[in-house]
Amino acid sequence: MSTFEILMPKMGESVEEATITKWFVSEGDTVQEDDVLLEIATDKVDSEIPSPVAGTIKEIKYATDDVVAVGLPVAVILLEGAEDSVEETPTASSPRSAPTPATTDLPVVEVAGTDSINKDSDRFYSPLVRSMAKEEGISAGELEKIAGSGKDGRVTKTDMQSYIANRAQQVTTKAAVSAPSQTVSPTVTQAPAAKEHKVNVSVSANDEIVQMGRMRKLIADHMVMSKQVSPHVTSVVEADVTNMVLWRTKMKDAFQKKYGEKITYMPIITEAVAKALRDFPGVNASVDGDNIILRKDVNVGMAVSLPSGDLIVPVIKHADQKNLVGLTGDVNRLANQARENKLAPDDIQGGTFTITNFGSFKNIIGTPIINQPQVAILATGSIEKKPAVIETPTGDVIGIRHKMFLSLSYDHRIVDGALGGAFLRRIGDYLEEFDINKEL
Repeated sequence: MSTFEILMPKMGESVEEATITKWFVSEGDTVQEDDVLLEIATDKVDSEIPSPVAGTIKEIKYATDDVVAVGLPVAVILLEGAEDSVEETPTASSPRSAPTPATTDLPVVEVAGTDSINKDSDRFYSPLVRSMAKEEGISAGELEKIAGSGKDGRVTKTDMQSYIANRAQQVTTKAAVSAPSQTVSPTVTQAPAAKEHKVNVSVSANDEIVQMGRMRKLIADHMVMSKQVSPHVTSVVEADVTNMVLWRTKMKDAFQKKYGEKITYMPIITEAVAKALRDFPGVNASVDGDNIILRKDVNVGMAVSLPSGDLIVPVIKHADQKNLVGLTGDVNRLANQARENKLAPDDIQGGTFTITNFGSFKNIIGTPIINQPQVAILATGSIEKKPAVIETPTGDVIGIRHKMFLSLSYDHRIVDGALGGAFLRRIGDYLEEFDINKEL
């Protein structure tokens, strides 16, 4: 009979596996082309997977909450009008390619000190975890002892990274203790007790315990990793954005009527940031070991708060090549799709710099954490009316101006105070010099 395999899609360059969070169909169900089959989640984005063909669900290979490697079949569809005499199994990712090898069992990864992982264990390990174990020479017995933070105690990529880092630290500590010329204080030998980096928290009878959601765990891990990787420094300037505010107030209705888009301050700020990144390419960069990667594209991410309370950062691609109309369209589209959980994987990939708006919560200033692997992030505060000294040809006067704090957190490994400060000041200058007579 003619069947079609639905493969776990690749959701980004660095994504090697995804979790099935929900099935919308069951075995025996009839589906039409473009019907949603399942929902999957990665550390990047959640996505619904539609059916590329019409037919009947013959087999569902994985259950909800299973972690599946990219490229493995998750379901088999019996095509409409299929004849029993025909034996053909195209796949969702490449219908005209050669038949996919049978994958009734996950591939076994050989690890030092054991025949195989998963073979003699009741515990499930994803292909990525098993690959990491093989690369680091972690035996099956050692893997069994790693505490998992995933569902039902499953070992995740983050658990492995943490264990590998602590494992290396323990080896270094043991070597130092055994060296005859080295004097080590008793506290250093207590490294295993601190490797979990957990704080003892007492819970009273009136307290409520709420389990972190999947996205909140990912955010937490990403923020902790960023602080561990990058020495953060924050610089602050106060910008007079009176021209920007007056122009938007005057033009917002005409702008929406002409272009069908509501213009906020974010596109104007993004435009200034994109210009400044072109002026200071050392901030539009990443660090890879001892190498500095200067990014060719200027892709500006914007942090969006979701109704769930979580956070996601969609990316405006080639922001330096777009005018205010194009930036406004991108800002509105990405923000709306983020809040409706309709972002595509590509919408959150490739960011080279991030903006986060503390002002949307009426905060005047903030010290944000860098969104790795970027090296800087800008926080914008709320715009407030303030008395200010205004220089005029006839002397100084006191006037009411619209002012906003801009704070830049940057990676001190490659961005020094001179570069970070000059870059931030340039953003402020572009905003202060905004053309109040700018035409639509």
